[in-house]
Amino acid sequence: TADYLELKKLPMTASYHGADIELSAPYMAEMVRSDLLQRYGERIYTDGFKAYATVRSVDQQAANQAIEQGLMAYELRHGYRGAEQQFDPLLPQSELIDKLRQVPRYGSLEPAVVVGIVDQKPSAAQSEAQQTVAPVVATLLLRSGELVEINWDAISWARPFISVSQRGAPPAAVADVLALGDQVRLLQTDAGWQLRQLPQVQSAIVALAPKNGAVRALVGGFSFQQSKFNRVIQGTRQPGSNFKPFIYTTALASGFTPASIINDAPVVFEDKNLESSWRPENYSKKFYGPTRFREALYRSRNLVSIRILRSMGVEPTLEYLSRFGFDPARMPNNLSLALGSADVTPMELATGYAVFANGGYKIEPYWLERVEDRRGEVLFQASPVTVCDGCVYVAQQEVGLEAPVLVSNAVSSSVADTDKEVADELQATITHLPLAPRIVDAQSAYLITNIMQDVIKRGTGTKAKKLGRNDLAGKTGTTNDLKDAWFSGFNSGLVASVWVGFDQPQTLGRSEFGSVAALPIWIDYMAKALEGAPEQSMVPPEGIVSVRIDPITGLLAYPGQKDAIFEMFREQDVPRSAAVKKATSTDSVTSEELF
Repeated sequence: TADYLELKKLPMTASYHGADIELSAPYMAEMVRSDLLQRYGERIYTDGFKAYATVRSVDQQAANQAIEQGLMAYELRHGYRGAEQQFDPLLPQSELIDKLRQVPRYGSLEPAVVVGIVDQKPSAAQSEAQQTVAPVVATLLLRSGELVEINWDAISWARPFISVSQRGAPPAAVADVLALGDQVRLLQTDAGWQLRQLPQVQSAIVALAPKNGAVRALVGGFSFQQSKFNRVIQGTRQPGSNFKPFIYTTALASGFTPASIINDAPVVFEDKNLESSWRPENYSKKFYGPTRFREALYRSRNLVSIRILRSMGVEPTLEYLSRFGFDPARMPNNLSLALGSADVTPMELATGYAVFANGGYKIEPYWLERVEDRRGEVLFQASPVTVCDGCVYVAQQEVGLEAPVLVSNAVSSSVADTDKEVADELQATITHLPLAPRIVDAQSAYLITNIMQDVIKRGTGTKAKKLGRNDLAGKTGTTNDLKDAWFSGFNSGLVASVWVGFDQPQTLGRSEFGSVAALPIWIDYMAKALEGAPEQSMVPPEGIVSVRIDPITGLLAYPGQKDAIFEMFREQDVPRSAAVKKATSTDSVTSEELF
């Protein structure tokens, strides 16, 4: 009909309608979807449910950027593997665009094809003033149809990849890096478009609120579209020295002090649980002799950790470690436990570190906050175990409630009073969240945190000093052959763990320690997640004192000792004798103190 023919001439305005994605958190979204499916079945796809996660947008965006920047930095350190594929450069531009649109976009990396090359680079003799506008060296086509130009600085990093520990010579010309028809990846930066490549290495980060376990940010890999394997909760790897704080916490609870002296010296272990004799080493291949407990942790001395574990016994240590929630089936029953040979996930490590951050309480991570039906009625509300500073249990018979609850100290002294005004005040201060159980005594939790602050102040994590905060603590971790790199760190308001490695374990390459590969990602995340947040330094619990000691022997400083240092102790653990003036590394040290 005439109406049909007229309408057919009108432009097509229909488009796919769907919810706009306000925040990119695909790994978290999949975790929430999986939880909902288990709770409500297939109804979640048809009944209009609304699910609210615990993530914070600022934290999640910071985590997304930190992972991408960290893996891009790793790629820049290890060389260029070349184009992903080769297109016929003589194809019409429309056909090149069609081919590009079939190439997935991962993260911020944009697929592009080289369509023009000027084989030159800036002369080294040119003055800085002459190079204010760098000459174009290549033109690339994006799948949007846009043509973009890049200069020499955008590709000068691209030394040929030979292995993870070796690169070829720096490129001398554009042809050493690019050819017409190369399908490559570009990243848009403040300096313009830059040549990049898809990382083969992977990373994961998870951040928790240490007082209740709420997941504030989670990234399970470089790109969910590229790999849906969630390395935060599914990737079990060895943590290396990132696990040592748990061993040292066990030691503090067993009677060690931050000033205990342990001998860092060669040793051969004949362990019935090992197939052969074991000759562990420090990474430096050096031995440092009698070493204070504190220094051994912040300098990550392997032999000291092993001697500490041997003095406590593996079985008692495993029993204590189970408090943190580590799976005993994945804990080795031998002295390699001291070096982090267990299998853990980033989520498990972050949950364990939360115990240090909150003063000694066990929390459980959770990410589903609330579920509502289509009418807005609440179907589910999270009720996480929660750390409540200064709260006490109030028995049900004392306040006439149905179950024990938490009441603040401000009114706990009036519990025995049955006055109606007091009862009303109690009801007003009640929180119905379950109390997080204490698993580490307050003094041990404070001491291990204080020592881990030295990891950042003077140990393997000093790069984190750039954050300009005094309330941060943490620990690096690097496994044998540099296969896994870790950093876990916290203050009392936020804890985060970062892992970097290959899905199929292999070395990350020369010098790729936890402080190089993982710590910068943690720093980038925390810089944004803690921006504007006041410092939250831990307050020493009752029974902790600071005294001057001799740094060599760990004994009390002698009168007038100029090189004396302050150390933290439980009151009952303060050394009873003083060092001898002009003591050597062995003076005043008894054989019982050399564990």
